[in-house]
Amino acid sequence: MKLTWQCMFSPRLYKIYKDGPRDSLYQPEGIEKWSDKVITMANTILNIGLYTSPFICFYIYKRGFFSLDETRTIIRYVGGLSCLIALSYILRGIGRASNPKYVDFLKALTSPVTDQKVYLDALRKYDFDFQAWPATYTLPPKKSSTWLEKHPFSSCANGDLPLYKRMTVQVLAYIATHTFALRLIYPGSLGLVHNLLRSALFQGRTQLVEVFDGQRTKLKTADGNEIDTMFVDNRAQSPKGKILVICCEGNSGFYEIGIMTTPVKAGYSALGWNHPGFAGSTGLPYPEQEHNAIDAVMRYAINELGFEPQQIVMYGWSIGGYVATWAAVNYPEVKALVLDATFDDLLPLAQNQMPSSWSLLVKEVVRSHVDLNIKELIAQYGGPVQLVRRTEDEIICLRQGQLASNRGNFLLTRLVEARHPELPASALESLQKHVALLDSQRAAMERTELDDNAKAPLKLISKYMRDYRSSHCTPLPEDHFDAILTNLTAKY
Repeated sequence: MKLTWQCMFSPRLYKIYKDGPRDSLYQPEGIEKWSDKVITMANTILNIGLYTSPFICFYIYKRGFFSLDETRTIIRYVGGLSCLIALSYILRGIGRASNPKYVDFLKALTSPVTDQKVYLDALRKYDFDFQAWPATYTLPPKKSSTWLEKHPFSSCANGDLPLYKRMTVQVLAYIATHTFALRLIYPGSLGLVHNLLRSALFQGRTQLVEVFDGQRTKLKTADGNEIDTMFVDNRAQSPKGKILVICCEGNSGFYEIGIMTTPVKAGYSALGWNHPGFAGSTGLPYPEQEHNAIDAVMRYAINELGFEPQQIVMYGWSIGGYVATWAAVNYPEVKALVLDATFDDLLPLAQNQMPSSWSLLVKEVVRSHVDLNIKELIAQYGGPVQLVRRTEDEIICLRQGQLASNRGNFLLTRLVEARHPELPASALESLQKHVALLDSQRAAMERTELDDNAKAPLKLISKYMRDYRSSHCTPLPEDHFDAILTNLTAKY
């Protein structure tokens, strides 16, 4: 009876790793299978009902279902469905308790933790609801600012507006950010996107575990979020494995199907993680929550995985370049910072995608709530940097097909300005002009007879940035990534 009770409310098991073909799933049998379907359907209907509850209540009111007789009928229906769901939970518990494979999983999950390594090794044989995964690395909570200390109207990006307009824009920006704007910036935080990619995420996670011996871990951040991470340890397989590459994904990227396999295939150790609100990670990707998440990842890498900061490379793709750069600034001893297809500032991209009549609102949303200003962060970092510019990038170019409008150009310009304040204005103008050229075009110019003042900007561009001929979402080949790290070591 005790085992059946545990099985009634225990997490759903998806897969037992290395138990059959890679694409095989754990298969519930008999009453477990059918009762699980009833519970899943009931949860789906409940979620839909919660989102549509205002319309349901309005319909009930209009149809006059609040009369005594109609209320009794509704209660009978609800009571009958509740009994069916309760019976389904009982039958599911009996079915799971009768399945030896599920019982072994439950024992691994609920066994006392006398040795954390042994406990995690046993648990990592299974893929199950991440919500039930124990947090094995937790940061102490930190005191958060009170609402009065940091309320959403404490600053305004449109301070030159009259008071009544300024207040209106601030209120609209607050509402927009907390309803749809953040999810437009980070579509991966939408449950719909997660559901559409569920199969691909499962397959990617299975590959990381079964092929590369990946180790999944839940981290708990200082603000209470739970972050889903995957670590591939190549220290015993390759000399390059002593370097850990921490991978920061894009706005619809997940470690399961993102950039993590690039450094792994190149022989490096890699640590991937999902943004707050993405897949198994809780929270939402507001900048402060992003900071706390990457801080937990960094501390886990240093304190638990045993990597020194000098052995860590921050690798950010697209919007992931923001947290990668933030981590490099706050952990300045890291070995290098690699930014692939990354922009300088979110605001120009956001304004380019939205109607011009919304410009004030967009500015307020970005500057007051989601200010991903990478160029100001990168100016504070003094270590090795390499920018990878996609020559056919359709996302961070303001004008399709025009390399001069690629926002990575502006990120490079800001980096050079911060690191080489001795450059004269003429050299900076030359740099801004030549950065719009392809690598091959600049190389041809360097072979011509140019004076030192003209050649200096070309050399700085080549030092900090390289081109990769592809679109925004094409995976970076492992040999290309390996060449980047090799060149970074040689340049610095």
